[in-house]
Amino acid sequence: MKKFIVFIVSFILLFFLLVFSADFLSGVFLTSSYVPNVNEAWNSSAALPEQVELFSVSSPFSLNFLLALLAASAAYFISQRFPKRNHSNAR
Repeated sequence: MKKFIVFIVSFILLFFLLVFSADFLSGVFLTSSYVPNVNEAWNSSAALPEQVELFSVSSPFSLNFLLALLAASAAYFISQRFPKRNHSNAR
């Protein structure tokens, strides 16, 4: 059980590190490469909807994280079902 807890904690830390670093790097890239065009923005503002949608249809981050956590847990338990083999005698 101790190995499972260590596995889950390390998985959570790595998951957050990878997701947030990818978001950070893509944000830095998008911000540095963005060139605003005021005339185009003003012309396209007439086509904007009058109502604002407050909730997104995409799946929330917590659901993705929960699914990844369940997948990692299943992978850990499946890997524990198969005993480790000693390959030193095989030739």
